[in-house]
Amino acid sequence: MAKALVIFLHGVGSNGADLAALGHHWAPLLPDVIFAAPDAPEPFAGSAGYQWFSLDGVTAENRPARVRAARAAFDATVERVMTQQGLHGEWEKVVLVGFSQGSIMALDALASGRYPLAGVVAFSGRLAVDEPLTPTRHTPALLIHGHADEVIPWRESESAAQRLRAAGLSLELQLEPKTPHTISAQGAMRAAAFIAQCLQD
Repeated sequence: MAKALVIFLHGVGSNGADLAALGHHWAPLLPDVIFAAPDAPEPFAGSAGYQWFSLDGVTAENRPARVRAARAAFDATVERVMTQQGLHGEWEKVVLVGFSQGSIMALDALASGRYPLAGVVAFSGRLAVDEPLTPTRHTPALLIHGHADEVIPWRESESAAQRLRAAGLSLELQLEPKTPHTISAQGAMRAAAFIAQCLQD
């Protein structure tokens, strides 16, 4: 029986397979951990990929409502993966690892405290929540963002870190000077070490 499950959450217009390779790199560093990379539930109109919510006409003002509307399908996706892997209801064994829009959904799950996760890693994300934050305070988080990100500004992760800390969460923020909108090699290694620590605690 695996001791934990890492669920990768891809960005808009992508698919689970794009992040699944990260699990292959991490497997030797995280023994007894299962890696899963589901596709988001909505087709993305611009390609053969998928999305957690639509970007059509999205603004800073309406984005929080879109994230809230996406919660039910997001939760169902995560719960389906947990059941498939024999960990139904065992949230304390689950780490969410998001990139871009996947990070937006992971940080929303963290901020709302919907379930007591083992940890959350958010690459190049933002906290698109306009409600009071009610996190499960024992869930640690790692936010990684590149200063050269041309899609989601790095200050979004800085702001998310400030808000989540103010709500009582323990988290780490790693800003990478030259990294664009991607997962760097050093970011991936830092995340693997962080996940290992989450699963030891």
